[in-house]
Amino acid sequence: MEDNKPTSVEQNQKLVFAVNGERIELSSVDPPSTTLLQFLRSHTRFKSVKLSCGEGGCGGCNVLLSKFDTKNKQVVDYTVSSCLTLLCSVNGCSITTTEGLGNIKDGFHSIHQRFAGFHASQCGFCTPGMCVSLFSALVNSDKIHRPEPASGLSKLTASEAEKSISGNLCRCTGYRPIADVCKSFAADVDMEDLGLNSFWKKDAKLHKLPFYDPKQVITYPEFLKKECESQMVLNYQNNSWYSPLSVEELGSLLESISAENGVKLKLVAGNTGTGYYKETEYYNRYIDLRFIPDLSTIRKTGSQIEIGATVSISELILALKEERNSDLILGGDVVFKKIALHLEKIASKSIRNVATIGGNLVLAQRNNFPSDIATILLAVRSKVTILTGVKKEILTLEEFLEKPALDSRNVLLSVVIPSLKPTENGYSEHIKTKLLFETYRASSRPLGNALAYLNAAFLAEICNGDDGVVINRIRLAFGSFGVKHAIRASKVENYLVGKKLSVDLIYEAVKLLRVAISSENGTSHPAYRSSLAVSFLFDFLFPIVDVDGRNHTPPCDYPGTGSRLTNDDCERMTLLSSAKQLIESSHENYPVGEPVIKSGAAIQASGEAIYVDDIPSPLGCLHGAFIYSTKPLARVKNIKLKYENDVNSIVTFQDIPKGGDNIGIKTGFGPEPLFCNELTQCTGQAIAFVVAETQKDADVAADTAIVDYDVEGLEPPILTVEQAVEKSSFFEVPSFLYPSQVGEFSKGMAESDHQIYSVEIRLPSQYYFYMETQTTLAIPDEDNCMVVYSSIQAPEYAQGVIARCLNIPEHNVRVITRRVGGGFGGKAMKAMPVATACALAAYKLRRPVRTYVNRKTDMIMTAGRHPMKINYTVGFKSNGKITALHLDILINAGMSPDVSPIIPWHMIGSLKKYNFGAFTFDFKVCKTNHSSKSAMRAPGEVQASFIAEAVIEHVASRLSLDVGLVREMNFHSFDSLKLFYGNTAGEPSEYTLPIIWDKLMKSSNFEYRVEMINKFNKNNIWRKKGISRIPILQDVSLRATPGKVSILNDGSVVVEVGGIELGQGLWTKVKQMTTYCLSAVQCDGVRGLLEKVRVIQADTLSMVQGGLTAGSTTSEASCEAVRLCCNVLVARLVSLKEKVKEQTGSVSWELLIRHANMHSVNLSASSFFVPESASMRYINYGAAVSEVEVNLLTGETKILQTDIIYDCGQSLNPAVDLGQIEGAFVQGIGFFMTEEYLTNADGLLVADSTWTYKIPTIDTIPKQLNVQILNSGHHKNRVLSSKASGEPPLLLAASVHCATRAAIKEARNQLFSWNGLDALDSFFQLDVPATMPVVKTLCGLDNVEFYLQSLLSRS
Repeated sequence: MEDNKPTSVEQNQKLVFAVNGERIELSSVDPPSTTLLQFLRSHTRFKSVKLSCGEGGCGGCNVLLSKFDTKNKQVVDYTVSSCLTLLCSVNGCSITTTEGLGNIKDGFHSIHQRFAGFHASQCGFCTPGMCVSLFSALVNSDKIHRPEPASGLSKLTASEAEKSISGNLCRCTGYRPIADVCKSFAADVDMEDLGLNSFWKKDAKLHKLPFYDPKQVITYPEFLKKECESQMVLNYQNNSWYSPLSVEELGSLLESISAENGVKLKLVAGNTGTGYYKETEYYNRYIDLRFIPDLSTIRKTGSQIEIGATVSISELILALKEERNSDLILGGDVVFKKIALHLEKIASKSIRNVATIGGNLVLAQRNNFPSDIATILLAVRSKVTILTGVKKEILTLEEFLEKPALDSRNVLLSVVIPSLKPTENGYSEHIKTKLLFETYRASSRPLGNALAYLNAAFLAEICNGDDGVVINRIRLAFGSFGVKHAIRASKVENYLVGKKLSVDLIYEAVKLLRVAISSENGTSHPAYRSSLAVSFLFDFLFPIVDVDGRNHTPPCDYPGTGSRLTNDDCERMTLLSSAKQLIESSHENYPVGEPVIKSGAAIQASGEAIYVDDIPSPLGCLHGAFIYSTKPLARVKNIKLKYENDVNSIVTFQDIPKGGDNIGIKTGFGPEPLFCNELTQCTGQAIAFVVAETQKDADVAADTAIVDYDVEGLEPPILTVEQAVEKSSFFEVPSFLYPSQVGEFSKGMAESDHQIYSVEIRLPSQYYFYMETQTTLAIPDEDNCMVVYSSIQAPEYAQGVIARCLNIPEHNVRVITRRVGGGFGGKAMKAMPVATACALAAYKLRRPVRTYVNRKTDMIMTAGRHPMKINYTVGFKSNGKITALHLDILINAGMSPDVSPIIPWHMIGSLKKYNFGAFTFDFKVCKTNHSSKSAMRAPGEVQASFIAEAVIEHVASRLSLDVGLVREMNFHSFDSLKLFYGNTAGEPSEYTLPIIWDKLMKSSNFEYRVEMINKFNKNNIWRKKGISRIPILQDVSLRATPGKVSILNDGSVVVEVGGIELGQGLWTKVKQMTTYCLSAVQCDGVRGLLEKVRVIQADTLSMVQGGLTAGSTTSEASCEAVRLCCNVLVARLVSLKEKVKEQTGSVSWELLIRHANMHSVNLSASSFFVPESASMRYINYGAAVSEVEVNLLTGETKILQTDIIYDCGQSLNPAVDLGQIEGAFVQGIGFFMTEEYLTNADGLLVADSTWTYKIPTIDTIPKQLNVQILNSGHHKNRVLSSKASGEPPLLLAASVHCATRAAIKEARNQLFSWNGLDALDSFFQLDVPATMPVVKTLCGLDNVEFYLQSLLSRS
């Protein structure tokens, strides 16, 4: 707020700040575009700030920024995205990363301990950012005037605690355990509501949690406070960074700089705009606007408010929420609070904390940014003041938005929201005059961090007379629908003013509005956006219309931005409800079977876990970035670099050594080139690898490179599977991988009573979205060797590819992988070309070369899941029993085979989940000019399971039968299971699906909920619920895996396995298995052996034949390999132990190992586990019930509850398996509901950022997620009777899609009833993903009009 106290200012020629309490002073920053993240990662030892998106969209780089408020003499703390924060802007500030909270040496912070203890960290790459976000919320809650909480808790509410990480992305955990960590600090938490953790099994008590001390961490050191007694302002002598202190000084600066030739100037405050508009230019001058009082304060005069342009969104939210005089409650105060609530749904907290109001409006004006702020301010008659040179100009916001685009010589100074009381500014003083104001936005994420499909704000003055409600004045503002900037629907406004509100008036108004809201060509979902505008206006006006004497006022006066007619009990206060996690620990093979904390979880939380990009750069290290093709089939004539001087070298296929191969990927089905030769085969194919001194220089050079293409004389590219069929462009599926048909299709069809012919389903791709993008460090070594650190799931494969490319023996290539920040299949084959390109560049230049592929390039080059086109023909009896099913499946493999020929084999295992009678199919793996698709978590299986459900749903719809009954009618008996799956079916006792199905029916209270949903749907017009229960069957197979166990002199144990730790808990299970097996020696005190075991990084020259970590079974295979090693060691030690025992009476582990060394016992054993053919395959079973609620006005789908039961056999670690089940399920939600994989006409991915590609977040997962792990008994052919958990649960997410379909069916029945039509036989396909536009389209883009028509026809 405005403060007229004078503030002393100190001009600094040096940048001074602190990081985790350590003072840092810089005499220069070159270049001034250096971000805080770049500095921290390259110039300090603090590597916890992770670069994941570079857009402020993931939270992985969050740090706490603290500064001293010299006016109020207090420290201000807030999170910022360090990837967007300019280093020069932190002058006088203190930065706290997660390392600053605690560490392994000095002791972990309670946040770190709780993340580990609640099993809330898997791959761990996102965990440091999560910790900082939570810590910031805790620090700021301590400043709130609330009652003091119990010792060990904070002042946060559970709702605030959950929302503290709403701007953070996680691809592994499914968020539920992270939310529990956050809520464990809340003052109002019920400890019994918290999920599975290592702190208690029963009797949840606060004192059992690691103690939280709010004074443990000092965020702003005293030495900095003394230096910053006056405000510190940075002005570098080289004129690269200015910090003017007045508008006059700013005007003079602008004039003097504009007189200089060739100077590129940038005005900065929060710098968050670079997260959306990537910076590919270099600037000579930066002017920091934050220290000009006129730009950084908020002034209030009566009910008018003036907002300085550099006021942050968070600061404005606080100011708008402040209580004011009661006489304003009916006017501006309500408006301000509703604006504040809307602003909280823009971006994420770390962005809102520094993003400025002025910056947002300038981006809207200059770059056509789809701004919510512009729309809201337009509705409330705002004005702006701009500075051009030394001249000020006041404009209405409409005039400002219509002006030619501003340049850096024009500065927005302030925004004014005028008085909004209905009795002022010419408004009527009638006693019943009332001001109405609402804001709206429809976006893929309720809590923001997503652009709106449409935003709107409406301000109206209405008069309540004896004859009804009359609109005196109204302003209708709309934005973000594919136009240059926010607009007013003036024709609709003019039509409404002065008229009495009625159903007929609203009907005519929405017809006018549909014409007014028209998107520009190329805008996605234009009809949906227009429909939203109608929904919002209807929602605004209809509650105050008197229809048949009924009161349509909503049940509660919730001032939110969602549809008021569809608010559920004033909206839920917390995001997630208490959920149940039911597990059974097994003590039989201790510690195997125990919910042991994931190995490394605490150091992941504290930021001390080392990923590839955290390895310090060797001396002389260079950085690389890919130039990729934007044409699917074209000759590359030339590459022109815009910033040639910043590039050290360009590496292409021509740099491959003599005798080496142009190879980037190697599979059993064929290679894929590292670079295109002269002809590109797809968009996203690597053309060249640019090498520069810094990663930013390499990225900018690659991004701005101009590639000259030529397509003359070339055939058109094959971009669809239909074109591939037409041209017979296929990859061969080896006969031994082509699945066997079941039964005779013609006979099955003859037995059927009903038939459905040739129905088409299309399934899209899905991007991996691991939090750590592809990364490699290649270091030339002696004797023509190469050491490569790679984030890869298959180091051995990379070793072979690099050796072939460089034409050197494989023993000259050493690939090392410690841990991977998420893989999901994308770090298997697709990591190889990244490692190979770095190795080739290092080989050519004889210098270390590393790359950290930026998110956009990673998304475009790595591709993802296989898109498919499916046609099915099915015959069935009148009772729903299917007698025959035939599938024609076209799989889009892309330009090279990768692993695509194995996808049919994967699909059939999940397709056969039902007894289809006769089951036949025809698979074609299509070769197209798209980037090659690779295995992604549950490859083929997730699509196959969905296809089976789609067939079942269609049969049920055709027969008007309950879909659950049709599912059960087609369940396998054990005999049919044996017929479909052969020996993989195992023994009858292993077929646990019928038990799971019945158990889930009871535990989920399914029948009662169906009744309640039916009642709900009858009583609610604009909300419909749906529920669905589906089963899964997925067969998996084990692969041969090596292992090595060595016991060191002090009794500690080091283990090597072929499997890679991706976050799936492989190391943890291996440690448990090692401890269990070595405990067979039966030494005294062997219970502490678990802490003596360490699993070390994969090294291809140490552990050969490591193979591929994939398919969910590598953990158990690695455990079995370790068990074989341990059995050898135990055999060697047992006889010695007996001899020692005779001498000493008791034998500790350490004593035994000392004697073993003295007697030259070999304390190292290697093994190679090869599964027996009879037991290498088995089936996983599970089932899920999901309940959703669909908003018919917006198409938003809320997942209310999911209940899962999954058979893990005898779980090796139920805590780890629980995390895998929840994480896989939520990733499946992304595929089925939110992740829209959009490409242009050439096949180039355009959903290539966190702005456009939306994985699930904490506000889009089930409100309640209940999981039970079924310990199904002993399976003699399994590894200690365990079963896989990594991939099969992903298939269960189809239950959400099916439940959404059920809700839409109710909406369509209602829509048809308004039309007077019968909808009982109406079948529809629900696309994947079922995004808001898809759902709304099926519910009726014109459902509001039909509803109003039905009211008019009744009247």
